[in-house]
Amino acid sequence: MKNTACMLLTALILASTPAAAYRIADVDIPDTVQLVNSATRLVLNGAGIREKFFADIYIGALYLPEKTSDANAILGDTGPASILMHFLYKEVSKSKLTDGWSEGLAANTSTAEMKVLKPGLDKFNNLFLTVRKGDVIRIDYLPGTGTEVRINGKWRGTVEGDAFFRALLKIFLGSSPVTRDLKAGMLGAE
Repeated sequence: MKNTACMLLTALILASTPAAAYRIADVDIPDTVQLVNSATRLVLNGAGIREKFFADIYIGALYLPEKTSDANAILGDTGPASILMHFLYKEVSKSKLTDGWSEGLAANTSTAEMKVLKPGLDKFNNLFLTVRKGDVIRIDYLPGTGTEVRINGKWRGTVEGDAFFRALLKIFLGSSPVTRDLKAGMLGAE
């Protein structure tokens, strides 16, 4: 009887304790995010660190309706998704960010696709500003609305349409990702 009561109490405590966030580089990455102005909750698919020349630049986290390690399935999906970028480096200029978006898209799309994406990319690049250590960029995709950008919780704007976000995901999950380690992390490999 005593053991049953202890086991029941332990189970109750564990059930009422919220799941711990994923911790990477001393930063807590939430297990879930809720899309702004929506009841949609997304789960953490995976996260990793973007490194460049042995420096940690940012933590990239991918949120989806349900976890999967299949990059092609993610790229082909049309459902909601979110990318969280928590900056670790002292400062990343607007021009470095926008050059990164442009180069990443060019490396993962054809010339014809790039031409179609160019107006959306120009609008997207205009939403950014210089970020510093501790800043958070959140990029949400809402079907029927498009790609929304927030920096430190402040809405910066939307790139309308459905194709732009999936092309943007290729920067992280495509055949020429920004780094293989970040791709693996965002796909849930640990």
